[in-house]
Amino acid sequence: MESRARVTEIIRVVAARLRLESRRLENLESRDPAHADARPPNRSHSRALGRVTRLVMRRRIAERAMALARATLARETSREVISGPRSISTRALNLDARATSRASRTTSKAFVDASRRARAYVVGQMVHRDTPEDNSTQTWAFAESAKPKVDAILARYPSNYKRSAMIPLLDLAQQQNDGHLTLATMNHVAEILEVAPIRVYEVATFYSMFNRQKMGKLHVMVCGTTPCMLRGSRDIEKALSEYMGVEKFETTKCGTFTLGEMECMGCCVNAPMIAVADYRGGMEGYTYNYYEDLTPQSAVAVCEELKAGKSPRVGSQTRDKAEPSGGQTTLLEDPPGPQCRDLNKVRADLEAAAKAAAEAAAADAKK
Repeated sequence: MESRARVTEIIRVVAARLRLESRRLENLESRDPAHADARPPNRSHSRALGRVTRLVMRRRIAERAMALARATLARETSREVISGPRSISTRALNLDARATSRASRTTSKAFVDASRRARAYVVGQMVHRDTPEDNSTQTWAFAESAKPKVDAILARYPSNYKRSAMIPLLDLAQQQNDGHLTLATMNHVAEILEVAPIRVYEVATFYSMFNRQKMGKLHVMVCGTTPCMLRGSRDIEKALSEYMGVEKFETTKCGTFTLGEMECMGCCVNAPMIAVADYRGGMEGYTYNYYEDLTPQSAVAVCEELKAGKSPRVGSQTRDKAEPSGGQTTLLEDPPGPQCRDLNKVRADLEAAAKAAAEAAAADAKK
């Protein structure tokens, strides 16, 4: 009877916890989605994904634990009739231990799955961990050659709005720092802008354009949005992964390539496409180019040319402009009109009229 009372208490506690987690999940899911979508997707969606994943995981664990407890109660009730109450306590403790072990394994697997999904949803690790190359004891500063660019960026904004230069300065710092931002890099930007370092950390970890882990010299980003996906971007990603020998968001052992993913980059008419950030030339030689109208073979060919130090054709690999794949079908001849005015002639006429008016005013003044 003592075992039955214990199991009944477990059911009561787990049921209460299940109701609490269900209310939390319902509150989270009932929030206004338009408010969440008002922010750029990567960081905010990652946080929401983590919260929902944790709550769903907790609810599933609670449901599983309550089912196990009820099963235990049913089994022990039937066994009590057959074997008597003496052995119930020992068996119940063993079943509790097995249930705890199962719940622990379920929790570990759920956390691993959630972690993998989170890593696939954002680019890079957003939680800082000290390493020999990236810690608070290091210092960093813009090179002398970068000072004119820094001053030009700061000059765009009033002195009391210096923090508006944060994103351009972080981008410049990333170019100089081989494609990623260290703690020292972000701290230096905070010093220039005269803001707390946490303000810079918030921006650097919010936007996927900033990398918090060391990148390859060539950051190859495959567009994964719907138009490119429908046109074969997944095949391109697979081909590049096999060519580089890495999975998505990983860097080759030689440090040449990092394979990444990016959301829509505005080349849907020439889908599928990739963007390549080239950090080999430092800040002075940094380039960020689009390569469009790709096939798995042409995507690999672009990367091979880049690796060899060549300059592959930028933009569409098969077309000279954004037009249907079968060729131009409209505007095949000069439009009949009405035509635009000759703005150069209009300007010349206005200047001549102004000059004539000035001469007439001068003649009137002499009289």
